[in-house]
Amino acid sequence: MSPSAEAAPALVDVTEEVLDQLLCLAVRDADADEVTPPLGGPGWTPERISWFREYHRAAAAGLDGPARQRSWAISCGGILAGAVRLQRTGRSPVTYPSLEAGIWLARGFRGRGIGTEALRLVKAQAAAYGAALLEAQTTAGNAAALALLRSAGAELGFEAAPGGAAPAVTARLPLR
Repeated sequence: MSPSAEAAPALVDVTEEVLDQLLCLAVRDADADEVTPPLGGPGWTPERISWFREYHRAAAAGLDGPARQRSWAISCGGILAGAVRLQRTGRSPVTYPSLEAGIWLARGFRGRGIGTEALRLVKAQAAAYGAALLEAQTTAGNAAALALLRSAGAELGFEAAPGGAAPAVTARLPLR
């Protein structure tokens, strides 16, 4: 199902106010492992909350900042639904032949077409930065992410993971 016109997803800059709202949403309606690295144990630990805040603050400096990333909150009719990011993968500070995207949605917003629209929006942002290719990383066990990436026309590459973990998947979406 597609989101309704009045609640069409939009990307919103992560200000301090938006950051507070985004963190509340993540803690309330997303698994910490979907949103942050495994810091300080399972769940929303103080270390993960601190990482989340610092990550978005650093990403506010943009692709040429020290974090080499840019993040946005996803807003649906003024209600936050999750976040997307772009990360520079190349070494050149001037051109961005390839950017990596990441996305997470709160559980209450999944399965409603919001991820599809958010991916479309972040692809447009990547193209505006001059990227020729958008990449994304996930695991073979993330059926929703794989379906989203396939529906966008991504080429998927599977790579064995150590210790019997789900294979890693790299998705590549040409932007030109």
